[in-house]
Amino acid sequence: YRLCYEAKHYILIMASTSSSLLRRQVIQRLPTSASQTLRPLAGVSEYQSLRNACQHQVRLVTSYNSPSLEKSQRRRLAVASKGTRHRVGLRPATPTAFYPAQMRQFSAAHPAENTATPNASVQPIIHDVFEEKTGTWQYVVADPNTLTATVIDSVLDYDPLARTISTHSADKILSLIERMGYRVDSILETHIHADHLTAARYLQTSLHKEQGYLPLITVGKRIVHIQELFRQKYGLSEEETRGVFDRFLDDVERFHIGSLEAQAIHLPGHTPDHMGFKIGDNIFCGDSVFHADIGSARCDFPGGSAEDLYTSARKLLSFPDHVKIWTGHDYPSQSRSEPVPYLSVGGHRAQNKHLMDGYSKGEFVALRRERDSKLAEPRLLHQSLQMNIRAGSLPKLSPSGDRMLHTPLDVKQFDM
Repeated sequence: YRLCYEAKHYILIMASTSSSLLRRQVIQRLPTSASQTLRPLAGVSEYQSLRNACQHQVRLVTSYNSPSLEKSQRRRLAVASKGTRHRVGLRPATPTAFYPAQMRQFSAAHPAENTATPNASVQPIIHDVFEEKTGTWQYVVADPNTLTATVIDSVLDYDPLARTISTHSADKILSLIERMGYRVDSILETHIHADHLTAARYLQTSLHKEQGYLPLITVGKRIVHIQELFRQKYGLSEEETRGVFDRFLDDVERFHIGSLEAQAIHLPGHTPDHMGFKIGDNIFCGDSVFHADIGSARCDFPGGSAEDLYTSARKLLSFPDHVKIWTGHDYPSQSRSEPVPYLSVGGHRAQNKHLMDGYSKGEFVALRRERDSKLAEPRLLHQSLQMNIRAGSLPKLSPSGDRMLHTPLDVKQFDM
């Protein structure tokens, strides 16, 4: 399918595809009469909910042709000419050639995103969910007006001894979303995590079953370079990571979560692809700035840079003092027993042991490099990287029928 926006009218161009799911997704976002017209093409019976997709009066009849249909099969498609986009979530697209691997993006239309006018004064509802084994903060951020939500840095549970994956942590997120009545239109990842497995694909699949559309797995644009780096390291084919992410954000790109205004912020240092997300008066900074008694994230991963992290941290601390910085991890110390999800900009400037006002860049870089030289590698490093460059998708089956994750051996001390 290709969606075009011409003269304020939506035109659906039917292209050859075997995806029944994709047909259902697109048709669900058309006016009632249009969905009824296309029902035979979709080959689906579960279309009762389509009747509520749009109540607009049909004002325009547009004909469409498909190269995959015989001339006798050409049909006429009824489409509402005004207001449809906001009611059913269709998005304009430039006339570009799209390929099957990219078609999923059109089935992931955002009905919730377009139901309210963005308002900079709206502040989000924030749910913080702590995963103890990896010390990871997961967030569900929702618009109070539309109940549209996003999930940030979710966790898929992995037991390295039993070599099993489970969904206990992710199911907590799903239960919260269901309990609150949220509709999730995006799943945000701050970077390719090296210490836990992402639950992005599991959440996307589960939410699709409940919502009828796919939330977009959304990352910073530089993540493709990290994918290439670790594909080479672990001997993976490009096919295994192609198309696993749905949306790539530019460094200062603005986007919406219902009526919430959000903005991507490039925060390199921990990794070069690292993004933060500003939503209202809150910044979700991932693995850049940690709680004040911990200071900052490590910078010894490929492409990491203490100099870059200092610059990113100062960027964060240049926001007004009341802005809250929500961290990606916490490791409670002896002085406090409970993990803390956020601290204000003013709090960090006054208390952060690595970044408080008065610390120079040179002092920070020296401190960070000394600290990193003593750190062991993350316990789930190799499993995390291989899963996360796939957006949490499982590895393809091996010839023996197993799904494999590779673990490099350190054999420098042996002469064999």
